[in-house]
Amino acid sequence: MKNKKFVNGLLGVLALLLVVGMAYQFTPNLGSLFNRQTGTPALTVNGTTVTVEALEAARRANPVLASTDTGVLGDDFKTFVVAQQIRQTLVQNAVKGVKVSRADVAAKVKEVREANQLTDNKAWTDALQGAGLTDSSYREQVRQSLAVERRVEEIKKAVPAATDAELQAYYDLNPGKFQTDARIQGRQIVVADKAKAQALLKQARGGADFAALAKANSTEFGERGGALGPVENGVPRPVAQVALPAEVGAAAFALTSGGLTDVIESGGKFYIVKVEKYLAPAAKPFADAKTDITAAVNEQKKNAAVEAWATGLEKDAKIEFKDPNWKVEDPTVATVAGRDIPYSKAVEQVVNNQQFSALLQQVQPEQASQLVNSILKPQVVQQLIQGYAAPTIAERLKLNLTGTQQEIAAGIAAYGARNVKVTDAEVQAFYMKNAAQFQTPASGTVFEASFKDEAKALAFRNSYDGGADFNAAAVKAGGTVSERGQVTAGDGKLDAALDAAVFTAKDLRSAGEGSLSDPVKVGERYSVAYVTDLKPAATQPLSAVSEQIRSQVLSQKQSEEGQKFLAAQVATLKPKDNLKAVLAAQQKRVDAAAPKAAPNKDSAGQDSTSQDSAAPATDSKTPAKDDKAPAAPPADR
Repeated sequence: MKNKKFVNGLLGVLALLLVVGMAYQFTPNLGSLFNRQTGTPALTVNGTTVTVEALEAARRANPVLASTDTGVLGDDFKTFVVAQQIRQTLVQNAVKGVKVSRADVAAKVKEVREANQLTDNKAWTDALQGAGLTDSSYREQVRQSLAVERRVEEIKKAVPAATDAELQAYYDLNPGKFQTDARIQGRQIVVADKAKAQALLKQARGGADFAALAKANSTEFGERGGALGPVENGVPRPVAQVALPAEVGAAAFALTSGGLTDVIESGGKFYIVKVEKYLAPAAKPFADAKTDITAAVNEQKKNAAVEAWATGLEKDAKIEFKDPNWKVEDPTVATVAGRDIPYSKAVEQVVNNQQFSALLQQVQPEQASQLVNSILKPQVVQQLIQGYAAPTIAERLKLNLTGTQQEIAAGIAAYGARNVKVTDAEVQAFYMKNAAQFQTPASGTVFEASFKDEAKALAFRNSYDGGADFNAAAVKAGGTVSERGQVTAGDGKLDAALDAAVFTAKDLRSAGEGSLSDPVKVGERYSVAYVTDLKPAATQPLSAVSEQIRSQVLSQKQSEEGQKFLAAQVATLKPKDNLKAVLAAQQKRVDAAAPKAAPNKDSAGQDSTSQDSAAPATDSKTPAKDDKAPAAPPADR
């Protein structure tokens, strides 16, 4: 395990090859550490041998792939490993002509050794041997990685710069990416004493001139009347939320209709902010955003060029299988716009799905394959169809879209949702339906006094008037005190009964600067809570969250309308989805390859296995009714 961690860390610093819109590591697994021509030939790729040892090492190096080698998932994983090794071999062959000097390799090896604290020669040699490597074989891997890195850079450098039409199209279809931050015009009062801050807040709420209060009392920006930004033409310059401490900024920017915050503590200081004007995020003019737009579009064009290069390598590859145990079927899972999509592309998306490995840890491989086949793979195939169809659709619609297949598909969806609007009625409906989302739970600073019997707890509760220190008074009365600190209703810091007594009960008794709860039983003892700075639960008004809701509803509507538009455009190309037939053939093939169980013999030597016992307990495609299987992970977008 230690050696494997070393290898993974060692190779993690090597070059990444961007293929099919994802970060594809050229040498991340153990498979590529073996000389492909040393060992038992499994297949050849354009004449280059890939060995059984390389394939098995690649499978062992990935925990997901190593989880099973039987059944449908085992067949999928074998397909994935073979496809990846074919791709790596094609890439290796394609960069053989790229020159990498010994000095460049030595510099990279030195960087790796220093990063892994392996500058000592013996430690370096031992680490390499533990990973099945020699210094020369590792240097060859580094050379290949640098060669790939340089070829990719050559491809990217040859990409023409984005045109004005491409920049404008990207700007028009991605308005949310080029917006100003929300800002406020306002003033603040900052003091070191909480009581003083509360007194100043009371004056401000009573109508006192806030700027005058700030000038006379604030330790920050007092000379300009507490203005958050420099004063220009009599008003403070707008500032972004980052100009304020996190807690203070969150409270101030929630006042989208203006107003005063409560006293907020941050960093040992006490803040009051008056929001004079809230400036919602707004789209930047094209000219202001052009630099960012240009960078984004140029990067998309480079990604597309690398994707096209990798796809071209696979297009005419000649694969010959030498070992029948590693021969895989890679049928066409779908066809669209005259292009065939191999099944291995769908398997790749499944294996790389972020939730897939978690699913394997929860259920048996057989059940996981049923869930994946019925839910995840259909989603993946539809996404692949959309990606493969996207360039044709964009050309037909005369859209100046750039990027990989999936980036173009996203652009088409954005085009389909470009006119989506959100009404005030929709904002209000969302607010009413999701009221709990906008509630702020009650909170306060809590001290808990615990007593052996209820009578003592009740006596203390009735006698304490807040004049003396709570801790000292409770201890004197025979209690044990625990300081619970800042507590929010339901956060688990208090026993459930005590939590309810503090934040839900209506009969708290005032005592000095705080309030006392009734005694409640906590375990075998009785507790009384003393709470200060009690803030009751509150619901943010619609006016304070309307912009947040509008943005959320808009995003949801755009996603729905965009996907609907994209699906409709794809449908006009009459794609053919062969997934069901491919899965049926795979199941038949897997079943045929599975070892047959030996029949049970009775005392007379007859087969005693009944027909009922041989039948599966449930439909092979449907989990048993009592099984509580988790939902299959969603396909990554």
